[in-house]
Formats: sequence, structure tokens, C-alpha cells
Amino acid sequence: MKVEHINPFLKAVASTFSTMLGAKSKRGELSLGDPRKRKFPISGIIGLSGEASGMVVINLSEEVAMKAASKLLMEEQTKINDDVIDAVGELANMIAGQAKAELTEYNLSISLPSVVTGEGHEVRFPSNNPPLCVPFETDLGPLFLEVGFETAEVAAGA
Repeated sequence: MKVEHINPFLKAVASTFSTMLGAKSKRGELSLGDPRKRKFPISGIIGLSGEASGMVVINLSEEVAMKAASKLLMEEQTKINDDVIDAVGELANMIAGQAKAELTEYNLSISLPSVVTGEGHEVRFPSNNPPLCVPFETDLGPLFLEVGFETAEVAAGA
């Protein structure tokens, strides 16, 4: 994955948290993620396909998920429930959708969001390459953005 491919996703996290949640966000240092381990127990996942393929994961603590859902739903959420899970999926969808708009050269389609929960859950990225991982510190708390993305040329070995 080329580092420049992650920039639209970074912008999308900042924009989504600012406009939809009224929260500031500050990104940390880019690193290679561990495709087998998530730091937090809730992950919103979106698949990408087209002239590039991959996956976007937004990994959240329960606290951040409940705070984000409370803002989106305009009703305080005090436990992880279906509404919170749906809100996490919608956050992942908004982030992937905004990034897709900046990556038009790849004619991307995005999947419906999936949400995985549980301590130490695993997310298998569709390539042998580890995802790029970026921590964010937000007004709602910390989160991780993970993106595994490869163009058709890379996948074909060109």
C-alpha cells in the first residue's frame, strides 16, 4: 500500500468527527498494523473493491463508541447495544464514503458496514500486506484507523 492512498481516509476521519460529532481529532504517527490484533473491542469494517481493493477498519473503545453513538443519535447511550453497533457501522461508512470520493481513479465500490465486537478480535485483511494504522486522539477518546489498500496493478504483480 502506498502511503498517499491513506491520506483521503485520514481527512475523512477528521471531517467526520468534526462535522458529524462536533469533535476535534488529532492523528498520531503512521505505522504498520498487526492484521491479527485490534487494540479496542469494537471495529467498524468496510470492504473496498474496484480497480483497487482493500478494507477500512475504525477501531474504538466502548466509551468512544457510546459517546459517538450518543452524538449521532442525540440520545445518551450508556451501554453497548444495537443502536451503538449501528452507529459504529455508520461512522465506518461515512469515513469510507468520503475517502472513496477522493479516490475516483480507482472506481471504488464500498461494501455495507460490518461491526465486530469482543476483546482481542481479529480482522483479516484481504492481502498479505499488513494494513497501515493511524492512531487518533479525539475529544471523545482514542481510536485507530486501519487501511489495507492495493491497486489492481500491485495485486497482479505489475
